Amino acid sequence: MNCRRLLPTAVIPIVISLCVVNALAQSPAAPASPANPPPAPASPPAAPASPPAAADTPATPPAAPPVQAADPFGEQIMLEPKAVVVAKGTANWDSAFDTLIDSFKSLSALLDKQGIKPAGNVMVVYTATDDTGFTYLAEIPVEQEPKNLTKEMSMGKSPDGKALKFVHRGSYDNMDNTYEAITNHLDDKKLEAKDTFIEEYITDPLKTAEDKLIINVYVPLK
Repeated sequence: MNCRRLLPTAVIPIVISLCVVNALAQSPAAPASPANPPPAPASPPAAPASPPAAADTPATPPAAPPVQAADPFGEQIMLEPKAVVVAKGTANWDSAFDTLIDSFKSLSALLDKQGIKPAGNVMVVYTATDDTGFTYLAEIPVEQEPKNLTKEMSMGKSPDGKALKFVHRGSYDNMDNTYEAITNHLDDKKLEAKDTFIEEYITDPLKTAEDKLIINVYVPLK
């Protein structure tokens, strides 16, 4: 229907208004929004989990055992006198160690019988030597004077004064090598020693295998 050709001019505004309304009424309605909008796209997948932590750092290996310090060789020391029970004796070089052991056994038996404990390591003082043998004093430090000493035994004092210290490890029979090294050392240093040598048995000679002996050798100086 054409509203502008059928109606007078006065009513044109009204008619136009009506026509506009009518036209709007006849216009197709805009499509309604869907009741339920499509679901939003799913969230992106979560980032992959962090990779597993690296294996724990291996434990620190144990420290290496400390290196044993070299044994003293020609170390100068001062010997302090000690009260000792003494057994005098003589020996041939061929049976030297067995003779010394017998003296140590005699002294130890005397102390054990009287309940007296040694106050230090057993010692041997060589008072004279020659090609066939030697004379010696076997000594055990004590704090209590034992009784009933035999005719070969007595009380005394261990040597004192300035001396050089050496260490021997191994059997008594191999001590020749140690004494040879000592003699060379004295010659090289132009040192004068007294006519005596002292051996202190760090390992008990009555309980230690002969090849496991540790002996401090002291050389008193003039």
